[in-house]
Amino acid sequence: MTGAQVDLPKLVGLLARRGLTLATAESLTGGQLAADLVAVPGVSAVFRGGVVAYQNEVKAALLGVSERLLQERGSVDAGVAGQMALGACSATGARIGLATTGAAGPDPHDGKPVGTVFVAVAFDGVLEVAEHYFDGGRAQIRRLAEKSALALLAAVLAADTGSTASQDSLGKQPGTKQIDG
Repeated sequence: MTGAQVDLPKLVGLLARRGLTLATAESLTGGQLAADLVAVPGVSAVFRGGVVAYQNEVKAALLGVSERLLQERGSVDAGVAGQMALGACSATGARIGLATTGAAGPDPHDGKPVGTVFVAVAFDGVLEVAEHYFDGGRAQIRRLAEKSALALLAAVLAADTGSTASQDSLGKQPGTKQIDG
C-alpha cells in the first residue's frame, strides 16, 4: 500500500468527535476490517456493525448489490464496491459505509487478476471508490486491501469540512485509481 498506516484509535476518536457512525461491508477481507476496528477501545460509540458478504447472493440479499451488475461484471468491480458501501449504510443506519472486494488468490476471480482490489467509502450517500493492484500472497493482498480501505476512509474524512463530502474535493491517493461512483 502506498501512504502511511492509519492510526485506528485516532480514526475512531475523530469519528466520535464528529458524531459519525460507521459500518463495514466486506468480501475479500472476510471480517478482518470489522475485527480490527472493534479491537479499538471506544469504538462502540461509532461502529454500527458489519456484513461479511463473501458470496454474490449475500451481496445482493443483504447489501442490495444489483444482481444484474454482479452477473455482468462479477464481484470484483468498482460498482459492486460502491453498492456494498451504500448497502452497509442502509443495513445499519450508519452515515459511513466502508467496503472491500477483490481477488486475493490463489486464482483470478470473475476474470480479474490476483491482486485486483476495490475499496469504497459511502459518506452520506456520496461515493469514493479506489482501485488497487497489489503483489503478494493471499494474506498480504487481504491485509493491503484492509489498509487501503482505512486510508481511503481517512482521506475522505480529512477532505470533509463537516458538511457532506464532495466527490470533487476528495482528490486522489497515490497508487490508486479513483472511480466515480
